[in-house]
Amino acid sequence: MSDHHRPGPGHHHRHDSVHPDWEMLGPDLERGAELYSPLYEQAASWLREAAGGGVRRVLDIGSGPGVVSCLLARAFPDAEVVAVDATGALLERARDRAARLGLADRIQTHLAEVPDGLDALGGADLIWSSKALHHVGDQRAAVAALAGHLRPGGLLALAEGGLTPRFLPRDLGIGRPGLQSRLDAAGEEWFSQMRAALPDTVDETEDWPAFLADAGLRAPGTRSFLLDLPAPLSADARAHLVATLTRARDMYGDRLDEDDRTALARLTDPEDAAGITRRPDAFFLSAQTVHTARA
Repeated sequence: MSDHHRPGPGHHHRHDSVHPDWEMLGPDLERGAELYSPLYEQAASWLREAAGGGVRRVLDIGSGPGVVSCLLARAFPDAEVVAVDATGALLERARDRAARLGLADRIQTHLAEVPDGLDALGGADLIWSSKALHHVGDQRAAVAALAGHLRPGGLLALAEGGLTPRFLPRDLGIGRPGLQSRLDAAGEEWFSQMRAALPDTVDETEDWPAFLADAGLRAPGTRSFLLDLPAPLSADARAHLVATLTRARDMYGDRLDEDDRTALARLTDPEDAAGITRRPDAFFLSAQTVHTARA
């Protein structure tokens, strides 16, 4: 979904997460996407230049609560934007958001699974999909399915990959140094197991430019965008980190030792001076890679 990030701190799943409860996660998905808005605005500006004029219809595949859908509507003021997601409650959030921002007349929603439920969508001049296709077993086939909806000359943009967010000092002053690296390693193990459990999963190199080329698209391009929020963080950013660390603990805390689980409990405790809510050295640094190609 547009508003999701890699597993571990920054990714949005429950422990049973081949089929996460996206409706339950809706509020934090929206807050997380808002946190990433400066990055998404950079990406939208780049896409506007890359797409050129004539963008009249945009599809946001895996839109979640529609934060990026609304950003795309502003970046492409002459275009209709269609937010596509498999969770009705998230699309309701997208509609509410569009209404609040005065964009209700330009943002439509479409309930559909990716990629099998996309046949009724029709064509588009720009198709954006962020952090959605890694939830599909056959990622190569999913890219080809999206490419099939591009109008001649249209642009497909996939936000997949980048750098896992960093937000903790190496030595926290609690527990063993290097907690963030161990969280990352546990998250990668969890992610591999999640991928392996998906229906019709295909185990292959995640080469997104190759997937785009195999779909018959041309003029590939890749660019990464940085989100740099220095310490001290805002209250919203701290709340997002507490929520994502809590999910990390719930999803794969059993992969960590007792010392690291204790450190996580302290980091997520709003009353603990060493916790994210109170410590002055928490920051947020992340990069998102976007791969594009043209029909």
